Amino acid sequence: MKRFVVLVFLLAALDAPLAAQDADSAKKPATPNAAPSQSGPIKVRVELVNVLFTVANKKNHLVIDLEKDDFRVLEDNKPQTIRYFSRETNLPLRIGILVDTSNSIRARLHFEQEAAIDFLDTTLRPATDKAFVVAFDVESQLVQDYTSDVEKLANAIHGLQAGGGTGLYDAIYFACKAKMLIFPPPEPYLRRVLIIVSDGLDNQSEHTRDEALAMAQRGEVTVYGISTNRSGISARGDKVLKYLAEQTGGRAFFPFEASDLAANFQEISRELRSQYSLAYVATNQARDGTFRTITIEPREKGMHVRAKQGYFAPPQ
Repeated sequence: MKRFVVLVFLLAALDAPLAAQDADSAKKPATPNAAPSQSGPIKVRVELVNVLFTVANKKNHLVIDLEKDDFRVLEDNKPQTIRYFSRETNLPLRIGILVDTSNSIRARLHFEQEAAIDFLDTTLRPATDKAFVVAFDVESQLVQDYTSDVEKLANAIHGLQAGGGTGLYDAIYFACKAKMLIFPPPEPYLRRVLIIVSDGLDNQSEHTRDEALAMAQRGEVTVYGISTNRSGISARGDKVLKYLAEQTGGRAFFPFEASDLAANFQEISRELRSQYSLAYVATNQARDGTFRTITIEPREKGMHVRAKQGYFAPPQ
């Protein structure tokens, strides 16, 4: 979706008439067909495309000191003009923690619980940020709604128990549609993040992978995946997590040991405080509901940008 910004353009004040003209007009009745006064403000709706993104160098270290002129933006391969640019560190966070509680992760559930709780404890700002928790196996269950109370979130996570199949795509679809899809876009702009702890192997969902991804894109959600696969081999599930993350501007992590989960969560926390934000008015103003691709190109070689791959234009 796109963020709507109302720009107010004030008309120039009318020239003051001469005193003699004022006196004459005071004696004359108003003309019935006179045009209405145009001295008030005119409101014009301008649709901005907002993009949050992260920049890393060749060593995958975050780069946080770049400026607007260091980037070039393309929509459907057509250059766009960056209207607004900033280094974002304080945007309010809305975080969804999706925890796979299927039988396949039973042995690692304790590590996942502790790492997720530690992440929330160090990341959430009580007056600004909120998080919710969804557990999923065969079905998705909202075990804790939005709150900034880490103790409530921790209790919900501690109460999770493993068992059943894996409905990953349904969980993503549910979380994004029910908790992340906000229209019209909120003010101030929110950074919406979905952290998925799973092996990525779906065997129960009614929705497809692409349907889940489309809902995440409509909700302006950035997906981070933390794989629970410990085989040491790039499994099909790992590729799913990587695909979802890359399409939404996030990142996938593949810890070899369960104890590495905490480090992955903390890396996500650092990224959320080290991003950039830009906005542009698309040259294509058609309200046709189509998907538009976005490319952000750093002008300096050796830099890599992680950003959402596109957005859905508003429908007619």
